[in-house]
Amino acid sequence: MKHYLKKLEDQVHNRAFSPALSDFEGATYTYADVAVKMATIHAFFREAGINKGDKIALVARNSARWGIFFLAVNTYEAVIVPILPNFTPDGAMQLINHSDSVLLITDADIWKNMDRAKLPQIRGVLNAREDSLLWAEPDIKAAWDRRIASFQKEYPEGLDPQKVEYHSNMEGLAIINYTSGTSGDPKGVMLSFGAMSDIVEYCQQHITDQPEAIVSMLPLAHIYGLAMEFVYPCCTGFQICFLGKTPSPSLLMKAMQDVRPSIIITVPMVMEKIYTSWVRPMLNSRSGKLLSAVPGVRMSFYKSIGEKVLSNFGGRVRTIIIGGAPLNWKVEVAFRKISLPYAVGYGMTEACPLLAFVMPENYVPGSCGRPIHEIRIESVDPERVPGEVQSRGPNLTLGYYKNPAADKEAHTEDGWFRTGDLGVMDEYGNLFLRGRIKALILNSSGQNIYPEEVEQVLSNDSIVEESVVVARDGKIVALVYPRADAVVGTNEAQQKQMASEIRDRANQHLPKFSQIFYVDLVDVPFERTAKGSIKRNLYK
Repeated sequence: MKHYLKKLEDQVHNRAFSPALSDFEGATYTYADVAVKMATIHAFFREAGINKGDKIALVARNSARWGIFFLAVNTYEAVIVPILPNFTPDGAMQLINHSDSVLLITDADIWKNMDRAKLPQIRGVLNAREDSLLWAEPDIKAAWDRRIASFQKEYPEGLDPQKVEYHSNMEGLAIINYTSGTSGDPKGVMLSFGAMSDIVEYCQQHITDQPEAIVSMLPLAHIYGLAMEFVYPCCTGFQICFLGKTPSPSLLMKAMQDVRPSIIITVPMVMEKIYTSWVRPMLNSRSGKLLSAVPGVRMSFYKSIGEKVLSNFGGRVRTIIIGGAPLNWKVEVAFRKISLPYAVGYGMTEACPLLAFVMPENYVPGSCGRPIHEIRIESVDPERVPGEVQSRGPNLTLGYYKNPAADKEAHTEDGWFRTGDLGVMDEYGNLFLRGRIKALILNSSGQNIYPEEVEQVLSNDSIVEESVVVARDGKIVALVYPRADAVVGTNEAQQKQMASEIRDRANQHLPKFSQIFYVDLVDVPFERTAKGSIKRNLYK
């Protein structure tokens, strides 16, 4: 297995003047540009006395410069600590301190809301958007001012891309990625250079190893976006176009038309918006209902919808990879009808991030692919009785930073990583998730109820936009956010009746032990994490 930074080095050598990182409708940097920018940042680090292994926090919105800073820290063998920019200032500062970061790279408006007095270990703050300091101790400012002269001294004739060389240390700590910014006991997932190299190698072997163009829409501070939309493409010679914000369907379509990617890496929330905005209106139109009712015309009608979606994506898309959360079953059924080339994968921060995946041509609906390394189901009957999904492999975390108790709890006595997810695996190795162990509901008769399975039934209802199933006083309650067009103009009595009808329709498809006692309609969408999954802990 080749180190991913050696693969990046290859791109600088072989594709020096090809575009590497772009801001949508903004600046573009070639691989040679990126190498020069990184070398200049390295000169600053040396002048500032930054050592290998020092922690550097990166709290900023997605951009080409975000990518350059990340790679500069990585290639210097310091430890990058990416933190989501939408954390509260206190939450972000807690993680900066917990990580022992000595430098902070951030946006000016984010820094404005932080309190320097609460960041005692930080020696300097770099502007993520431009070449400037936001604050620094005198020696750091002096080092910053000397960086250009230091670079020129090292490269008096300029940096020759053919002579660029990056380290190949596999065992060292590369990234600390926090899974939460709100708990009193933060869990900083430690990921090695070897773990990231393993994921890049897997993606190149199983997705593509050819330079492509890709639109990056996921938060880079989350390992899914970081690994799949940035590190893997960058080390493969892609041009990466950063949207810089969560895409609306119109912005996404404009970027796709401009970039014309062949691969889309995304989350269910984005694809569910595509379904709502593009697919459902075509399926539910008057002409759509007529055409889908004619046996000889139905398949070509469905195919034409799929072709329109792919055309909206720029016309060159071969593969749509969906991860981060389960895909709504109603959406999945529609995507299968229209022959969209998609697959749903499975992973987590601790796996850098992949645990299971398979390309669309081999994808089984409702599954999340097949193990990329070892997975076992801790169950008496792994094909039929859900058990905890446990994993082993070179892509797994080194542990949790300064949290040995959490590390011990996350592993079985024989060394398998405990995901906390429940699942089954069929005879062909396809993994089917059943939900989180923490979300499992045990009823009064001792039956296990998987909220996600009840939610999948609810998702088939034409009125239901999304739902969360909880237990209240020992009874199953469904919190339902209905489609806007279903409730507009209705009064309280009509909404009560609507809730009862949703419950009755769902219960027709549920076993007696998991029947819904009542449906509670909510008037705002459920809060979601950065990767698009619903924050279940907020709903009781």
